[in-house]
Amino acid sequence: MSANPKSTPTSTEFNELKTRLKTTWMTGDYDVFSRFMEKDASEFFQRLGITPGTRLLDVGCGSGQLALIAARAGATVSGCDIAANWIEKARARAAAEGLEITFEVGDAESLPYDDAQFDAVVSLIGAMFAPRPDLVAAELTRVCRPGGMIAMANWTPGGFIGQMFKTISKHIAPLGMPAPVLWGDEATVRHRLRNGISDLKCAPRIYHFDYPFPPDEVVEFYRVNYGPVGRAFASLDLAGQEKLRSELAGLWSAHNYSRENTTKVDAEYLLVIATRAPDKSQTSVTHKSRRAASLADRIEEGAAGLAAFAEGLSEAEWRLPVSGSDRRSIGVIVHHVASVYPIEIDLARAIAGGKAITDVTWQVVAQLNATHAQEQAEVTKPAALELLRRNSREAAAAVRAFTDEELDRAAPFSLSFGAPVTAQFVIEDHALRHSWHHLAGIRKALGR
Repeated sequence: MSANPKSTPTSTEFNELKTRLKTTWMTGDYDVFSRFMEKDASEFFQRLGITPGTRLLDVGCGSGQLALIAARAGATVSGCDIAANWIEKARARAAAEGLEITFEVGDAESLPYDDAQFDAVVSLIGAMFAPRPDLVAAELTRVCRPGGMIAMANWTPGGFIGQMFKTISKHIAPLGMPAPVLWGDEATVRHRLRNGISDLKCAPRIYHFDYPFPPDEVVEFYRVNYGPVGRAFASLDLAGQEKLRSELAGLWSAHNYSRENTTKVDAEYLLVIATRAPDKSQTSVTHKSRRAASLADRIEEGAAGLAAFAEGLSEAEWRLPVSGSDRRSIGVIVHHVASVYPIEIDLARAIAGGKAITDVTWQVVAQLNATHAQEQAEVTKPAALELLRRNSREAAAAVRAFTDEELDRAAPFSLSFGAPVTAQFVIEDHALRHSWHHLAGIRKALGR
């Protein structure tokens, strides 16, 4: 197993990622962009059944699109977003309508509110773009009162916007974060919102895009006004920009059902409505599994053993090929083990959610390993060991959160030739075994 090491950034790299994300969302003109989405934003709000007086938080509120709709309906509204310029615009829009809404700059991963402060915590195509979804899930739950509602609208991987993001991703370097559209995958959502939730309903819904101009002008509209698309274009040279523009225009044209010189496209999103568990059920909801704890302990034991052995290697030994058939250096192998913990845990989570894994094949793994070896050929011992310790610790913490029911859930797994395997098997055969397997190979290479 392997993965692009950029998927597990260091603290410095992560801070840089957060800065880039904030800059991205502050570019363009999201206020202009969101005006074309107001009709279906109102329909989304109506589905929630919010009553007057409800204390509502809009997470990732942008320039106030949903918050304004809620306030007009009589809710007591707060809104937050990482983009300070759109918060200022939201305040101006509320003031212009005489609406009392509290807007402030805030991160979905660390919301600036008290526990249980809101009756409804809502995010319309917003919180899904934060880079650490587990923190987002925990924060949305924390600030919602027991018995209150958490509601999200998230683009699905297979829907139109998911396809648009996939088209863009072919042209730009990855950001080093989970794909935002995973929030549109029901199995993933059920795993992320498994703690502190008593009821969870998910349903696919359609967002209707209606632009009074043709598809090629829609692409330009997105480039100018929508931060992520503008970032993608800005990162390319002229030839790359033209190719991306052509592919996006083709995508919009292929899905356009307008018969006039306008653009009408339907985009699927996942409607998520969760109920925070009452206080009395918290113990049962967060019940810990002894098996999960044992698995986590063994993951940490294996990583610690590999780290301790690698710590004593000389520089020459660190650079030594691990075998005659595998020319990767011992150092690269250590970094490889460290880099794949998040991938291995994500696979186990997917199986625990009942999702079949069909696209992770041994051919894909071999290619990822080759790419990793090339990119990390000069990896240093301190960098590799720091990543090993951090990622194994985080993997163990994630495994401890599994319930017995999740460990026993099975789904088809392509690395096991499509056989339905349990989440516990995936944890044991990959996240747990991996460090022991490669330590044995390293010992053999050094004759120890």
